[in-house]
Amino acid sequence: MEKKRLEPQFMLCIENGGCEDIEQRKLYQILPDEKAAREGYLRVVDESQEDYLYPESYFIFVELPRKVQEAFVAKENLIDVR
Repeated sequence: MEKKRLEPQFMLCIENGGCEDIEQRKLYQILPDEKAAREGYLRVVDESQEDYLYPESYFIFVELPRKVQEAFVAKENLIDVR
């Protein structure tokens, strides 16, 4: 069986609901989590560099060029677009 390589996904935070672990106008890496998605949540690598569930409504999808994705995944950085 061949495993499919998943491309990193990034979402732009548009609302944080008062949560200090995510910031508006920042991009965050999203990890696959089908169960969370069915419940309306995303698994987000937040400011603590840990992954937690946040409401999907707090984010919008952003498609980044491959080189940009690789740079941020490799360094485990967050992108501040302010």
